[in-house]
Amino acid sequence: MSMLRSIRGACVVAILAPLAAFGQSAAEHVAAGDREYAALRATAAYEHYQAAIAADSTHAEALGKASRSAVDLGESEPDAAKRKALFRSGEQYARRAVAANPRDAENHFHLARALGRTALSVGVRDRVKYGSEIRGVGLEALKLDPNHAGALHVLGVWNAEIMRLSGVERFFAKNMLGGKIFSEANWKDAIAYMEKAVQVDPARLTHKLDLGKIYMDTKDQVKARQMLEAVVNGAQTDVNDPAYKKEAAELLKKLK
Repeated sequence: MSMLRSIRGACVVAILAPLAAFGQSAAEHVAAGDREYAALRATAAYEHYQAAIAADSTHAEALGKASRSAVDLGESEPDAAKRKALFRSGEQYARRAVAANPRDAENHFHLARALGRTALSVGVRDRVKYGSEIRGVGLEALKLDPNHAGALHVLGVWNAEIMRLSGVERFFAKNMLGGKIFSEANWKDAIAYMEKAVQVDPARLTHKLDLGKIYMDTKDQVKARQMLEAVVNGAQTDVNDPAYKKEAAELLKKLK
C-alpha cells in the first residue's frame, strides 16, 4: 500500500511541476529574464519579460525591461517592418512603465531610447515631432538621476543628430514645423553629455562608439580614433556589441 501511495505521489508531483512553472509570478519571470539578459540571450529575455507583464500588467520593472529588450532586438533586426514594430513595442512598454512608476529614471530612459530609435528612421517632419519629446523625457530622467548614463547618452545623440541635419533641414524644422527647440542643439552639449556617459559607464561600448562619431563630426580625429579603438578592443557586455565593434572598425578605416 505504501508503495502504491509513493507511486501516486510521484505521479502527482510530475503532473503539477510543469503547471507550477507555467504559473510563475511576475517577479520570477523578471528574474529569469535578467539571467537571460546577462547571458546575452535577448529573445529569451524578452519572452520572460512579456510573460511577467502577462502575469502583472502594471509591473513597472517588467515593462521597462521589456522595452529595453524590444529595442535591443530592433537594433539587430534586418527587416524594416519588423524593426519598426519592435521599436513601437519598446515605446508602448516604456510609456506603461513610466505610468506605473514615474519616479524611476530608468523608465524615462527606456522611453527616450525607444523614441530615439524610431526618430532615426523617419524624415525631418516626423523627427521634429519626436525630437521635443525625446529631449523632454531625457531631461526628466536626468532630473531624477543626474548620473544616468543612458539618459546622458540620449541627450548627447539628440544634440548630435540635430546638428547633423543640413542647414536647410534645420531651418525648415525650426521655422516651418514648429521645432524651435532644435535651435538649442549644439556640438558642445553633444560632446559634454556623451563624455559624461562614458565617464559614468566606461564599460558600455555604445557610449564610446557614439562619442567617437561625434568627435569625427567635430574634426577631432585623435580623440575619435581613441574612442573607436576602445570599442574595437573592448569586452562584449551587450548583445549588440559585435555590431558596434564592426561599425567602429569601419569608421576607423575612414580616419586619416
